[in-house]
Amino acid sequence: MLEAKRRAAVFFILAFILAAATGYMVLQKVKDLNSELGAMTKIYVANGEILSREVIQEDQVTVMEIPNKFVVKDSHITSFEELQYQVSVLPLKDGDIITKSMIKPATTLQNENNRLVSLNSSEKIQFDQVIETLDRVDIVVSTDNNGDRKTTMFMKDVVVRWALGNKDGMRGIAVEVTAEQAPKLIHMQNYADHIRILKANVGQNSLPLEETEEQATQEDAAAQPKSEAKPATPPATKPAPTPVQPKDNTKKETPKAAGTTSGSGQ
Repeated sequence: MLEAKRRAAVFFILAFILAAATGYMVLQKVKDLNSELGAMTKIYVANGEILSREVIQEDQVTVMEIPNKFVVKDSHITSFEELQYQVSVLPLKDGDIITKSMIKPATTLQNENNRLVSLNSSEKIQFDQVIETLDRVDIVVSTDNNGDRKTTMFMKDVVVRWALGNKDGMRGIAVEVTAEQAPKLIHMQNYADHIRILKANVGQNSLPLEETEEQATQEDAAAQPKSEAKPATPPATKPAPTPVQPKDNTKKETPKAAGTTSGSGQ
């Protein structure tokens, strides 16, 4: 009886040791898996039905956490700023993961009959300044038809709907033109010898305050010498009457001389 109890106790102790060892090994394996997967990252998914070509609103999406190992930076959306002013190219259902290939910028044209024409930087097309979205540009075209060289203002004050580039260089822009102007612009883009994109003048009223103050100071400084030069002209006219006085004295002496002669005659 005691021998049986002793064996049972030994088996119980062995079972406990094996269970503890197994639990430790499982825990280590979970830790290893977590270290391989890394921390969790929030990605955006649809929070209900989203229609295609509909501007995505903040309440139409929600976040879901997935391990960093499965996050694709070039595909998954990790911030709502990447969804602002974007539309989905296909309808989405609740829980669908939103990827960058599913969205595109929303176009807000002034007129439904207008068209967007992209102008990409190349040897033929050059940009004189950094252009941003909603700027206005002038399009100057140079052509050479059998020696007949012309440079003309092809389009003026055209609205830019999106622009890609920075101070290091422009990659391209998309301008909004009417349906009638679009074929003409594309024709020039294909067959013109050279196209220059000029940023439209923003006007003097939009200059910074410091520049306008400096300009006013310069104008005042330039006006001061002119105002000082005006009083200098009257002194030049004052010496003019002085030579006239001797002539008057001469006339007065002449009658005196005549009087003296008449007196001596009497």
